[in-house]
Amino acid sequence: MKQKLRKLFSPILNIFESGTDPFIYKPSHRTILVIMGFLFSGLAVLVFFLAQGKDPGYLFPVVIFGGAGFLSLLIGFLGTDRAVSKIWGSR
Repeated sequence: MKQKLRKLFSPILNIFESGTDPFIYKPSHRTILVIMGFLFSGLAVLVFFLAQGKDPGYLFPVVIFGGAGFLSLLIGFLGTDRAVSKIWGSR
C-alpha cells in the first residue's frame, strides 16, 4: 500500500527526495514533522468549521494550514530520510 501511495504522490515527493548532497537525519525529526502535520491539519479543520458561512476570506488560512499539514503528513509518512532532512534544512 505504501508503494502505491508513493507512486501516486511521486511528483511531490521527488522534489524533496532529489539531490546527492550529504544530509543529517534524526528519527525525532520525522516524529516532530508528523505531529506538526496533525496540528496544522487540525487547525485548518477548526478554522473551516468555526468561520463557515462568514466572509469567504476564511478559506485562505484553511488552504495555507491545510496544505502545510498535508505536506507535513505526506513527507512524514511516505517520504525518505532525505526528504525529511530537506524539510528541516539539515545539510
